[in-house]
This record gives sequence, C-alpha cells and structure tokens, in this order.
Amino acid sequence: MVRRVTRRDVLKGAGAVGAAGVTGVAGCLGGGGGGSRTIQQGVLLPLTGDLANLGGPIRDGAILPASELEGETEFTFDIQEEDTETNAQAGISGAETLVNNGFPAITGPASSGVNMQVTQQVLIPNETVGCSPSSTSPAVTDLDDDDFIFRTAPSDALQGQVIAQVAAEELGNSTAATMYVNNDYGQALSESFTSTFEEEHGGSVSSQVSFEQEQNSYSSQLESALEGEPDTLVVIGYPASGIQLFRDYYSNYDTGEDIVVTDGLLDDQLPDEVDNDMANVTGTGPKASGPGRDAFDERYMEEYDRQPGVFNAHAYDATAVSFLANVYAGENSGPAVRDNMRRAANPEGEQFGPGELAEAIEAAAAGDDVNYQGASSAVNFDDNGDMTAVSYGIYEVEDREFTEVDSIAFGG
Repeated sequence: MVRRVTRRDVLKGAGAVGAAGVTGVAGCLGGGGGGSRTIQQGVLLPLTGDLANLGGPIRDGAILPASELEGETEFTFDIQEEDTETNAQAGISGAETLVNNGFPAITGPASSGVNMQVTQQVLIPNETVGCSPSSTSPAVTDLDDDDFIFRTAPSDALQGQVIAQVAAEELGNSTAATMYVNNDYGQALSESFTSTFEEEHGGSVSSQVSFEQEQNSYSSQLESALEGEPDTLVVIGYPASGIQLFRDYYSNYDTGEDIVVTDGLLDDQLPDEVDNDMANVTGTGPKASGPGRDAFDERYMEEYDRQPGVFNAHAYDATAVSFLANVYAGENSGPAVRDNMRRAANPEGEQFGPGELAEAIEAAAAGDDVNYQGASSAVNFDDNGDMTAVSYGIYEVEDREFTEVDSIAFGG
C-alpha cells in the first residue's frame, strides 16, 4: 500500500495530533508484490479544528482496509489524506487536491457543514465519488448529485426521532430547548428533533439557539436557551466547542435540567476536559451494529490498541466498499466507481466482511458477485445513496465515559 499526504499536511499536521495520536507525516506502509494495478482512494477528514478529537480515530478507520489488504492481493492501494480542518474552505481545497491528483473516490468529508460545500462545489462537478462516514444532514439525501454521493452514516431525520423519544419517554420530559452549531448538521438536527418532539410526543420547545464554533464563551447562548426553564436541553455540536460550552454551563447555569447530546459530542475525553462527571448528560448517536462489527473491532484494536469510537466502523465500510467498486470498475474513474458502488454492497452474491477483504477483492476481480456486509451496518445503499437499515445507541456518562445503555433500530 502507498499512503501519501501533501506537504501542506506535513507542515500543519506534524504538530497537530488528533485523538488517535497520529500525526500527518507521510509514509509508505509497504507494497503488495507487483500488483496488476493501483487502487486509488482519497481520505478527506478533520484532523484539526473543532472535530479533531473524533476525526483522528475516524481517519484511522478509513485507512484500516488498506492496512488489512497490504500484500494480500494482486493490487496495490494508494491512499492520500487531506485535512478538512473542520472548515468548509479547507475541505474544498483538500478535495480539489485529491481530484487534481486523479483520485476517483473519497472517504469523507465528515461534518455535514463541510460535506455539503465540498460535494456541491468539487465532487459532483468533477464526477468524483464521495462516501461520507459521518455526514448526517437530511439535505444530503436530496442532493442533485447524479448518484456520485453516498454515505454509510444515517440521516439526522432519524436521529431527531431518537432524541425526541429519549427526551419524552426515557427522561419523561415535556419541555425542551436546543443549542446547535450553526451549520447544516446543527440546524437540520435541531429542526428534526423539534418537529418530532412537538408533533409526535406533545412536547414544547421554547427556543432553538445557534452558536458558532470554538468561541471563548457560550454564556449568552446558554442564558437564551435556558430562559424558559426547559426540562431538557439538547446540545448539538463538536468536541472543541463543547468543552467551553459545558465549562460555562457547569460554572454558571446548571439548575438540574437533563441534557441530551448528539453524535458530534460523543467524546470520552469531554468529561475530563470539562472537569465534571456530567452525570445529567445522555447521548445519542449512530452505532456500529453490522454483521462484521466484531471482526472490525478486533482488527481496529490490533492496529491501534484502543476501542473504536463513533463513526470509526462507518469509515472502514466507506473505504472498503469504494475499494470493491474500484476493482469492479477496472479503472480509477469516478463514473465507473459510482456505477459499481451498489454492486459491491447490495444483497446479491457471496457475503464478505471485515477481515475478509482480500477474498472479497479477489472475487470482485474475477467478476463474481460480492455482497459486502459491513461493521457499521449491512451497508445496503438505497436510490439516494443512503443506508436502508441503521441503528442508534443511547449513552449515559458513567465514570466520565459514555456507556451504551440501549439502542433503537430503523429499517430491516
């Protein structure tokens, strides 16, 4: 496998280590003996910025299939990483670099605020496949994308239902307010929760308060959100902003309400960074529940010596399916990879999953039908490039870590 990063990544990434403890230093992880051709895959994820704590481990999931396949097939695998910095303009720049370097498909971007800009301005116009492991905005479903945009993460149209169910049924509350990061992800999820909580559970949402990323204080936003004394405060954001927001909350605004956070804040480092046990916090987020979950967990642990976190399995699956589609395509061509994404994953042919990628690649190369069964889900794409069946975890903070206590499934 060849793993490359740009000079820009080396200069900026060498001193900016994400939660995975991996810097953006270029390196060759080995080659697979004299392969028939090279499979190219871009990885466009946030290694710095507001999502860095989650982005590093997600990136590790995205490059794991290449490590698994190293030297095991007739192909070599060329992965080039670019850092979105959790910023749309940096994401656009990184995507342009990958497109200009001839990469036909990209694992990423991560956040919906970046993904929507990157897909519309770079990937779709340049006929490049994007498969996001964690962009959950409902707007992704309705993109005019000529079928170039896929995702292994579910839509927040579903997560809004989960949060509303947790607030109304699990916590027994009838009033709520939301605080959300001011981008596509935050706004859409806040609106999804609000409509479901009010229309299906008879609840009342007193306010929806937006906030900008990585500010020095969130006191005014907290004051506005809590003015109506809601039973539940839903917080939708990312770790770097969440640290300051919760420091402000526990210092000056904690009056005993229940707090529900979403996937972007499911970071086990958060309670220690805030220096609070956060016992009044419940979390919701897409969970890994695919047939290949155990095999993926084992490989991830072997490679990185830690348990995988939120969206790590989704990133693995995005890269694995893209590899298989590229093999079927027979060339590093965006339209050809696009046309084979469902052939690699939807339910026809022999089943393969994490730990069996070499065999799956060989079967695809022989022209046999492959049904990739993922770690995050069964990875069956619908007509919009969304998953047909997903599940969500419900988490509580125990001993300063998010611990899954229940789950909710959608689809079949």
